[in-house]
Amino acid sequence: MGSVAEKNVLAVDVGNTVTRLGLFDDKNLAGDWKLTTPAYLTADEAWLRLVDILRTMGVQALGGAILGCVVPTLSDVWREALARACDTRPLVVGPGLRTGVRMRYDDPSEIGADRVADVVAARESYGAPVVVVDLGTTTNFEVVDEAGAFAGGIIAPGIALGARSLSEAAARLPQIELRAPASVVGRSTRAAMESGVVLGEVARIDGLLDAIAAEMDIDAPVILTGEGARALRPLLRHETQVDESLTLRGLWSLWKANQRG
Repeated sequence: MGSVAEKNVLAVDVGNTVTRLGLFDDKNLAGDWKLTTPAYLTADEAWLRLVDILRTMGVQALGGAILGCVVPTLSDVWREALARACDTRPLVVGPGLRTGVRMRYDDPSEIGADRVADVVAARESYGAPVVVVDLGTTTNFEVVDEAGAFAGGIIAPGIALGARSLSEAAARLPQIELRAPASVVGRSTRAAMESGVVLGEVARIDGLLDAIAAEMDIDAPVILTGEGARALRPLLRHETQVDESLTLRGLWSLWKANQRG
């Protein structure tokens, strides 16, 4: 593969709740932004958001772009918007894209774009084996084995989704802030819910990390990313590292891996 023009590459990670954009200038993440993922968005609206972001960075045109989207109704929207901003056709994470990682999955096409990006970036930055815990609408565990292959993972409801579902399903339970309570045993309904939701999530993460280590027989670093990673880290029993740009860097690595010289 020949030289790759890596300047001004935009990575877009469209999640169910949050859309993240990262602008890469040569080897650095020059800027990143978080947008709320709407239920409906037109290509023109997505384009206008891109224009505003590029203007703040003083970028006239993009040298490339890559899209990872787990919301099917928004994939074509962002693809069209990125195509208007790029000198080249934007890449979309999906079947046919080179990852450089062996996928030990029954059907690799089922793996979400964010999970693929997390695995690529984690292996590149931390080696193998490694475990990623990505906190978002869902809580995803991604396991890279000692051979550097994606061994599989776990998908569970995210902490915010759990709190919202609890309030919606039980009429007398209020909406709560996602913060750690002063004690495990709550002395009010809110404190009891905070314990169940926040400390329950912490116990689930710690317990599943124990189960992964036992089943895979690995001693691997654990990388936290996504919403709330910094807030949950001090509560966990396991030693972890927070890497907030992991998914965006994984998308950028995928973009580079798929350039043809």
